[in-house]
Amino acid sequence: MIPALFAGLCDDAAVFPPGLAPLPDAIAAHDLYEKAWYADLVGPLVLAAPALGGLGELLTPREHPLPISVTLPGGPEQLAGVFEAAAELPVDLRSVEIAVPAGMGPDEVLAAVSAVSAPVYLEIPRDDRRLPLLRALAGTGHRAKFRTGGVRADLYPDEAELAAAIRAAIDADIPFKATAGLHHAVRNTDQETGFEQHGFLNLLLAAGDPGRAEELLAERDGDVVAARVGELDAGVRARFTSFGTCSVHDPLTELAGLGLLPRGEA
Repeated sequence: MIPALFAGLCDDAAVFPPGLAPLPDAIAAHDLYEKAWYADLVGPLVLAAPALGGLGELLTPREHPLPISVTLPGGPEQLAGVFEAAAELPVDLRSVEIAVPAGMGPDEVLAAVSAVSAPVYLEIPRDDRRLPLLRALAGTGHRAKFRTGGVRADLYPDEAELAAAIRAAIDADIPFKATAGLHHAVRNTDQETGFEQHGFLNLLLAAGDPGRAEELLAERDGDVVAARVGELDAGVRARFTSFGTCSVHDPLTELAGLGLLPRGEA
């Protein structure tokens, strides 16, 4: 059984780096996740907008719609094409995740997504538009998406930057998700790249206590992190909704190893 604190925490981003699973394999694996004992841990399959073009032949025939979240790397101009494609497919479009193009300000962004019916996550840029955009999102019902890593060290925000972003989102009452670089449950240094990587449980703790966010993001002791997570109320998930992972089994195994899920089942 998956505790409410972790329900839907792991968005299935198998097709993105570093996993780069072929789309047919990712769909087959996601179908298996939905039948597994840990199904409640897993959110939708995350796909980039261009992938929708070849999705139909992979989903026919199909008994149940495939739950998906679609990323729009080209920004809001891709919205019409995404909704047109999704309407013709056996999918359940759970959300759209929209990159904010360079030079696009808060008012222009909000105008572009004002008529979108699906939940919207706006990928908040790491520049001087961050705070104005977060403030502009307040009261709109839209959500934020923070990029927490990538293929270069400079793509990983440090604890101070990420803590400030989390506090700003919470102050504006904006739910947020995170993506990229969250390969482990607890803060760590990647042995191959030397990159400093955030832990997804550290983000959960920071969402629960934003005043201590920087300290909590820096905590590397798994036992300490697990003990503090065990004290969290599931209501914190209204703030930190999910994170993208290219491997569902890795967070499942690490949560079990930390005593936060049944070891035997995992």
